[in-house]
Amino acid sequence: MLKTGLIGWRGMVGSVLIERMFSEDNFRSIHPYFFSTSQAGASNPFDIPDSQPLMDAFDISCLQAMDIIISCQGSVYTKQVYPELRGLGWAGYWIDASSALRLNHDAIIVLDPVNRSVIDAGLESGIKNFIGGNCTVSLMLMGLGGLFKEDLVEWASSMTYQAASGAGSNNMRELIMQMGRLEGSVSDLLNDPKSSILEIDRLTRECIASDKFPITEWNQPLAGNLLPWIDSEIGNGQSREEFKNQAETNKILGRSNNPVALDGLCVRVGAMRSHSQAVTLKLRQDVPLDDVHAILRNTSVWTRVVQNKKDASLTELTPAAVSGTLQVAVGRLRKMNMGGQYLSAFTVGDQLLWGAAEPLRRMLEIIIEFES
Repeated sequence: MLKTGLIGWRGMVGSVLIERMFSEDNFRSIHPYFFSTSQAGASNPFDIPDSQPLMDAFDISCLQAMDIIISCQGSVYTKQVYPELRGLGWAGYWIDASSALRLNHDAIIVLDPVNRSVIDAGLESGIKNFIGGNCTVSLMLMGLGGLFKEDLVEWASSMTYQAASGAGSNNMRELIMQMGRLEGSVSDLLNDPKSSILEIDRLTRECIASDKFPITEWNQPLAGNLLPWIDSEIGNGQSREEFKNQAETNKILGRSNNPVALDGLCVRVGAMRSHSQAVTLKLRQDVPLDDVHAILRNTSVWTRVVQNKKDASLTELTPAAVSGTLQVAVGRLRKMNMGGQYLSAFTVGDQLLWGAAEPLRRMLEIIIEFES
């Protein structure tokens, strides 16, 4: 069995990955070694036969002994350890959740329900770096990938509604703290049906503006608010998160030399762990809506097309409906007033599953199959 090192397994994405690996019985197919950046030598916390104590995630000699390394530790770790490891001649497979290597020429962004042919060609050509994609890009393609695979998309503009989980576990905690602080500031009035809603609104606005409102992680209020900028500025009016839309979508699809134009705005909202996005697509031809539905259903077994009706949209096409599941819902599908080539869509999926952990887990399975 392949020696597989796991790094960053205590974090949010890593925890979801380990949970999925146990659920799918992946540990029976590998010889796992758990690495830690801070607790090397401690007992392995998992009930796995022949498990070893935690290994030092900065011990290059130990890492060199691995056939596969899966890192959910983040870009800082990758940038420190990966070059040294490769520089010493390590020829194993590197699977990474971070963005550090995504756009490298010798790396493939993995989303196998959409780009399995690209992954297979990479393996055959000797590629050893397989990187998880940006969460919103991956979720968009899990919903709408069929249209891209059929080369029906001339351009697309996405307006994202990204959950707190995309910023990390501490940010999720702070969002809940903010919600609790808001409720607490008006709890007496909420319990009085005769109270004025304008007074409740005034007090909540004062609470949000107070210097005691918890904004250590976000630096801004998110509860009762939204944040119309995600990630750093890149100098052209885009955020780095918005740049990833076109760059990563086309790399996933293997068409960096013939890119589809994609753009849009990325917005943080008060959802907990599922990202949504409203997408406007210009198709290369006027495809009947029934055919669009059929193409989208064929994107993957996890893609669920939701009827463009009020009740279905409100019950099936929301972060609350899909969080904790592998289903990616796509709905609000209709031809737009601009003409038959213009299509509106709305997608939603769990940022921690298909947006992060699941493509890595499945890439591990693909490598095991390839090496067997």
